[in-house]
Amino acid sequence: MASIAVCPGSFDPVTYGHLDIIRRGAKVFDQVYVAVLNNSSKKPLFSVEERIELLREVTRPFPNVIVESFHGLLVDYARSKNASAILRGLRAVSDFEYEMQITSMNRVLDENIETFFMMTNSQYAFLSSSIVKEVAKYNGNISDLVPPVVEEALRKKFASLTSNERNES
Repeated sequence: MASIAVCPGSFDPVTYGHLDIIRRGAKVFDQVYVAVLNNSSKKPLFSVEERIELLREVTRPFPNVIVESFHGLLVDYARSKNASAILRGLRAVSDFEYEMQITSMNRVLDENIETFFMMTNSQYAFLSSSIVKEVAKYNGNISDLVPPVVEEALRKKFASLTSNERNES
């Protein structure tokens, strides 16, 4: 039986830290579904469709990675893909506390789906999509933080926003 994992996230935008986890997960699992979610607690800069497009572009080198969106419970999505694993990246101890709560709830919902944590490469331990957006908003150098296609998308997105919209994002 193939080992299938779901790697969920908002990916707003995808960073080299995300790609590190996806790339390494693609080496461990036969199939990895990168599941883009709409996080109701965050106001996204990019639409779900834009995030999917960017992710598909940057994961093209990984033939066993499929990018999709999902709504609802993660365990339901994982079940629909016959996934036995959820793949999550950790940057720091502070990530673990939140992830432990989510993992515990997922285990209550479906004890047959295991969560696997991967520590991100130490060079990305500080990196978050929020930090990338903040630096990009003020035209800072993000070339070491995101792939070129994402950098270009961020520049275009911020250039198209009014000053009020830019301050809100």
